[in-house]
Amino acid sequence: MKKIIFSLIILVSVAGLAQNQEEAYGGKYTFNPTNMPCISTAQKTEIKNQLAISIASLKKQGKLAKVNTKLIQQFSWPVKKSSDSDFADFWGISNYVDHNANFPDELQDYNCGSRTYDTDSGYNHRGLDIYTWPFSWFQMENDMAEIIAPADGVIIFKRDGEFDKSCDFNNNRWNAVYLRHNDGSVTWFGHMKSGSLTTKNVGDSVVRGEYLGVIGSSGNSTGPHLHFEIYDASNNIIDPYNGACNNTTSWWADQKEYREPTINAVLTHSAAPDFNTCPSTETVNLSDEFAPNTTVYLASYFRDQLSGTTATYRLYRPNGVVFSTWNRNFTNTWSSSYWYWTFNNLSAIGDWRFEVTYEGKTESKTFKVTNGTLSVEDRQLEKVAIGPNPFQSTLKLSDILFDVTNYQAVVYNNLGQQVYTAANVSREMNLSSLAKGVYFLKIQSKTNSAFRTFPIIKN
Repeated sequence: MKKIIFSLIILVSVAGLAQNQEEAYGGKYTFNPTNMPCISTAQKTEIKNQLAISIASLKKQGKLAKVNTKLIQQFSWPVKKSSDSDFADFWGISNYVDHNANFPDELQDYNCGSRTYDTDSGYNHRGLDIYTWPFSWFQMENDMAEIIAPADGVIIFKRDGEFDKSCDFNNNRWNAVYLRHNDGSVTWFGHMKSGSLTTKNVGDSVVRGEYLGVIGSSGNSTGPHLHFEIYDASNNIIDPYNGACNNTTSWWADQKEYREPTINAVLTHSAAPDFNTCPSTETVNLSDEFAPNTTVYLASYFRDQLSGTTATYRLYRPNGVVFSTWNRNFTNTWSSSYWYWTFNNLSAIGDWRFEVTYEGKTESKTFKVTNGTLSVEDRQLEKVAIGPNPFQSTLKLSDILFDVTNYQAVVYNNLGQQVYTAANVSREMNLSSLAKGVYFLKIQSKTNSAFRTFPIIKN
């Protein structure tokens, strides 16, 4: 279960910055601050009854093998990024199983920490919550985060078609798949995206690593995440982690560390990302092409940012020479965070490389500074003229020799923020609402990456 809060933290005079970089923008991504349960007691009882009926039916049909009591079950990680994702990584952990039955705020995870939750009503979190980061809704919209079988098993029940853009506690049913494994254990995969579930039917077998669905936000949910819950052959809840406060054999084939500080993504943006309000898909403003001397946003997204650690940033010119290098020293331990800087003085044409190193891992993003590669129609962009410039309220465009419905117009301020957008280019743009200052008009093709940017001045 999650609810997202973004804190914008502006840190001035970051040590080691070169060129004109004086500010780091970013903050903490907080998961489920209001501690809303993933599933109600009534829903859990209903599911258990459905599973019991289904298991009995499948046994009669001979579709369930005899339980192997000597098998020591070891699971692989139940999520993976899709082949279409270009993020370095895509998930974080918000909550483990709560081993303290008391409430409220009586918390104890397997490592004797408090990365779990309970509620005033007596709900104790009984599963593992894996959320997508960065841009949860963008990942869900584009099927970037997949749920996979952690071990061989049989589908004993599944539910699809439920609303999958939940943002609050609602008592809705979730989309889910349930597997029984050879040792008799049962795994639950909740909150799936509607319509994404495997096409296999109840009674069909799956193998370790096989696709089950996409991480979504169905049921009692406030954002896309997977609720992964495990029961043994005797229907006892299982925490798969071995630790000081769960002295048992790990159920993981390769148990992950309690904290895994890493880089989830290194991205370039044309404007600051807007995380919007649940359930709106984030306005990510991703871009890998920029006009010379326009604002470029260089962003880094972390999982398990640890206090006392440092991320190192480097920006390379097209000729491979370092243009700028700086550090970000972390003073907080956060499950997820994001930090970005802006540059508006990149003039060399060619492929630039933005590189981030953190805790022994280096990730990079290549982007272009270019005047644009234009098709026959797009070459007409070169002929466009603007005036008057400076202007008072209306900016006029002339020599438009292309179909205006194939192009959009966007105006950015000197921070790279969008302040005006027109779905189609027009010969007159009323910009009277803008304050006096310097702006950039970008005429962008809707069908490819062709664009042209004009510096403009509002008097």
